Amino acid sequence: MFIRFVVSQIDPDSGVRQGLYQAAARLRDSPEISAADRDLLDEINDWFSKNLEKPTQLSISRRPHGKAQAISWFKASAATHIQRMREFARVLESHDIAVETITSRRPGYIVYEDEFQIAAYPFRDTTT
Repeated sequence: MFIRFVVSQIDPDSGVRQGLYQAAARLRDSPEISAADRDLLDEINDWFSKNLEKPTQLSISRRPHGKAQAISWFKASAATHIQRMREFARVLESHDIAVETITSRRPGYIVYEDEFQIAAYPFRDTTT
């Protein structure tokens, strides 16, 4: 089972709903956010920078400039990472940004995998 956290805004690169990193970055830069919430977003983001590899492959193509359309999913076993994403979600939701948690057993063609996550190019019938 794979888990993804999304908002309603569509990502221009992948064509699917954006994940929480993009939504948190937008909120962090908005004038409406409090210093405490900005610090919390920074702390969570820093934790992920130290505890989650950035996928090295986001394109289904192995060509150097292939379009990055793969999307990231957490493995269900990544309990600490999922908990930290829920902290991101709480901050976003406190600013009226709706967050949805979706799950899938078939996220798509896997182009990257590590201990905690995968990046997959979605199948046509994959809900993202």
